[in-house]
Amino acid sequence: MTRILISDRTHEVLPQRLREAGFDVCVEPDHDYASLLRAAQGCGGLVVRSKVNIDRAFIDACPSLRCIGRVGAGMETIDVAYAEARGIRCLNSPEGNRDAVGEHAVGMLLALLNNMARADAEVRRGLWRREANRGLELGSLTVGIIGLGNMGRAFAKRLSGFGCRVVYYDKYLENLEYLENLEFLERLETLESLQQQADVVSFHVPLTAETHHYLDAAFIDAMRKPFFILNTSRGAVVDTEALADGLECGKVRGAALDVLEYENMQADAMIANETLLKIQKPEFNVLFTPHVAGWTVESKYKLAAVLADKIILALK
Repeated sequence: MTRILISDRTHEVLPQRLREAGFDVCVEPDHDYASLLRAAQGCGGLVVRSKVNIDRAFIDACPSLRCIGRVGAGMETIDVAYAEARGIRCLNSPEGNRDAVGEHAVGMLLALLNNMARADAEVRRGLWRREANRGLELGSLTVGIIGLGNMGRAFAKRLSGFGCRVVYYDKYLENLEYLENLEFLERLETLESLQQQADVVSFHVPLTAETHHYLDAAFIDAMRKPFFILNTSRGAVVDTEALADGLECGKVRGAALDVLEYENMQADAMIANETLLKIQKPEFNVLFTPHVAGWTVESKYKLAAVLADKIILALK
């Protein structure tokens, strides 16, 4: 009987479905690198969380592994290329929380355009500043999506009813079947084209060496118009120092950030981080949420269920 170790806190549907499929399932969610390496010995399947790096040394030390899974989308803590070269399937489940991310991104964008966070804080202080909080209609804008995978497509679908122009750039997208029911989308062949046209830029890319600090000072300078930023992907996709400078000079009109470059720091260090403090100035239109764009009651179930089905298919 193939043994599968789940080293993450997931919905019960994941171990339940795997056991029903005939696997020996062990759930131990609190491992560090060393203890996980010991526990993974003899396992054919492993489900990991993002706190532990599954590197070449780990993979080499687990010769029985046939499958590594992540509940969610991010695979940056797994050496996927090396694992797959060793015949190990690497699986994730972005289908499970793409709807949640799409809805959250739209909500953040609407809040940003209408100054909702600032207006709420002012009303609570007894201020009634109507003209200062005059908003923008989404339908008047061009929204540029960078990365049209599961999350980018979910966001695009939810924009379709607002009447805005939606363009996208994805240098790796070749299968245009992705565009089913997304005929309103406009494909741009170059990043420069998006930078010339977009009023809003929304990032939906994985974190790789290529996408680290995708939004930097050069990116901001290349934007033709002052613009709004959305990031629901990974914090390090945005260079926070460059963002602070963009907000200061007015080239960045506002930012909605579900993820932060420094979110893996200890809480007290984050609170004192000078760069983070810069973008929290009250005069800036910046909205934060704590990496919860894909974190809904429904997505917790769907993320686990989707991964269970993929693991069963890979190991049967």
